[in-house]
Amino acid sequence: MEISIRKGILSELPQIKELFAATITSVCQIDYNAEQIEIWKSSINNIERWNNLIKNQYFIVAEIDKQIVGFASLDHGNYIDMLYVHKDFQRQGIAQRLYDHLEHKSKYSNMETLTADVSKTAKPFFERNGFTTIARQVQIRSTVEIVNYKMQKTF
Repeated sequence: MEISIRKGILSELPQIKELFAATITSVCQIDYNAEQIEIWKSSINNIERWNNLIKNQYFIVAEIDKQIVGFASLDHGNYIDMLYVHKDFQRQGIAQRLYDHLEHKSKYSNMETLTADVSKTAKPFFERNGFTTIARQVQIRSTVEIVNYKMQKTF
């Protein structure tokens, strides 16, 4: 299984957003209830945000046999904004490959820290990669509370 990492392009947004929604629905159901998942997934409707991810951030995709199986983005050189792996391709090293690319890009840009706001589901992955929790956060979206964590890694 050959995983390739490359820059994402705008025309791939429908596939990327589908991956995002399906992954949250499937993978995060242990940590979040149905209402929280629906609100979280609804962010795919923010077209401007998604276009800006690809236009203004370091946005990469992971592919296997020309199928996008994950994506990640780095904002301002040191903030991991997105890191998602297709629900059917979990635990195959794809998240690690994407993360390694983002960390390398950040170090190459002479950043001293990496930060991310991560879900309960993703927290153990970030801890394994040397991140520490700075704060537990509660986001309110349409009266629904969603817990995540501000995390940081210093190089």
